[in-house]
Amino acid sequence: MAPEAVGVPVGRRRRATGLRREELAQLAGISADYLTRLEQGRATTPSAQVVEALARALRLPDTERGLLYRLAGLAAPGLEVVPSRVTASVQRLLDRLAYTPVVVYDATWTLVLANAPYDALMGDTSGWQGLERNSIWRNLTGHHNRVVHTAQEHARHVGLLVADLRLTASKYPADRALRRLIDDLAEADPRFPELWEAGPPELPAEPSRQKVIEHPAVGRITLDCDTLVVASDDLRITVYTAEPGSEDAERLQLATVLGTQSLVS
Repeated sequence: MAPEAVGVPVGRRRRATGLRREELAQLAGISADYLTRLEQGRATTPSAQVVEALARALRLPDTERGLLYRLAGLAAPGLEVVPSRVTASVQRLLDRLAYTPVVVYDATWTLVLANAPYDALMGDTSGWQGLERNSIWRNLTGHHNRVVHTAQEHARHVGLLVADLRLTASKYPADRALRRLIDDLAEADPRFPELWEAGPPELPAEPSRQKVIEHPAVGRITLDCDTLVVASDDLRITVYTAEPGSEDAERLQLATVLGTQSLVS
């Protein structure tokens, strides 16, 4: 696959016509060492999450995606499983937002992908594994979060996430991975079962869409935060923007430049 087709910049001195192993690994959110072991047959049982990540990184059509699953000894996810597929149309939308912080979650609030500006703003997500990739778990346990919340704001945010997960569980009752996630969240924090039974918190008349980010290099940035739901694929796409010409916009741009430089180096 041509690097340009998946958003990888190509320099004048590049010799490889296709994607380098390190580039594919980064796009898929797995280590280059693990990808090497897959290629050499030393890792023979990739998880469905890894296969889906590779299919997404390579932007495979449905037929080739299904073949990749079969080669891995797996069945492609059916309608009874929470989807994590990023379709070509959604990917084109994300490509248009290449310079804007964007993160995509599935219906369990598990990270599907984050672009480079998001990682620059919020911290590198490429090394997150297992429960680390779940936003509810991260908010319950306080792991790696640059968002500044009051105690009340944090409680409301977690309550909304758990309420949404409960709706997801009712929609996909046969998804075993989802049931394991619910058990893991209950084990991780005793508040989770209470939140699960409590239902969604009451919303204010005009809920704020702003988030304050404490960035280690540029300080606090107040951003508009909008979550778009792709109904047909059950994805949540969260986009962070600032008023053009504002001080927050300048700080966001600086954070993006500093962060993407460090991610490349």
